[in-house]
Amino acid sequence: MGKQWIPPRSPYALIQEDLFHNPWQLLIATIFLTKVTAKLALPKIHEFLQKWPKPENVMQADSEDLLCSVESLGLENTRVKTIKGFTADFLNKNWTYPIELYGIGKYGNDSYRLFCVNEWKCVQPDDILLSKYKDWLTQNEKILGL
Repeated sequence: MGKQWIPPRSPYALIQEDLFHNPWQLLIATIFLTKVTAKLALPKIHEFLQKWPKPENVMQADSEDLLCSVESLGLENTRVKTIKGFTADFLNKNWTYPIELYGIGKYGNDSYRLFCVNEWKCVQPDDILLSKYKDWLTQNEKILGL
């Protein structure tokens, strides 16, 4: 087994760069970032992860509390259903990639592969910022010693 992958800090300061060490938190962030601007989502993500830092906390959380945590992001009921379904799968399913988990799509899966496991060379992100991050890694690969 190779050494632990630590994704380099980029000029883009993506939240995934802060959460790479905790795949559940990183994937929760991608649920918050779906169909909403980072400017709106980021403060909510930080509040959420402070209140419920672990998946077990979410499983015990009151649905109304969870609903309040995603207030003003749009699709609130869907988002809460996704957070709960994803968290249950994360804890109970035998999975290899997050795309196998409830509510996690290409963006979450690409984020996981770029930031949590050293598979950035294999990822073809559709997301603009993930693409910029991958391009930055590619351009700086030798300097960063990747």
